Amino acid sequence: MFKKLFGGSKEPKEEKVLPWKQLTSVDQLNAIEKLSKGKTQVIFKHSTRCGISKMVMNQFISSFDIEANLDLYYLDLLSFREVSNETGYKFQVMHQSPQLIIIKNGVAVAHASHGGINELDLSKFA
Repeated sequence: MFKKLFGGSKEPKEEKVLPWKQLTSVDQLNAIEKLSKGKTQVIFKHSTRCGISKMVMNQFISSFDIEANLDLYYLDLLSFREVSNETGYKFQVMHQSPQLIIIKNGVAVAHASHGGINELDLSKFA
């Protein structure tokens, strides 16, 4: 009983890996806009220095449906500040961190930040 409560198992936990595409250049935003006309595009903006951002990202990863019919982009906003800024301008979304932006038919159809990210039902947009 105590092993279950306090993590006594020595077996490594299998880590879930999402099909992230790295978002590292402003040019990719035009491609995302075009691709969104045929398939939903999702951008996860993450601050690698923020504990809340890490917690939200871990929750997102654990609840993400790998079978979802969408493209998923990861944006490290500290390393790619210009891309982060341009994402907000292009899709008319005020900057937040962490932030999830859902793009369909060339526009942001939904976005959320912090705890709201994990409340979004991505299946509605796929």
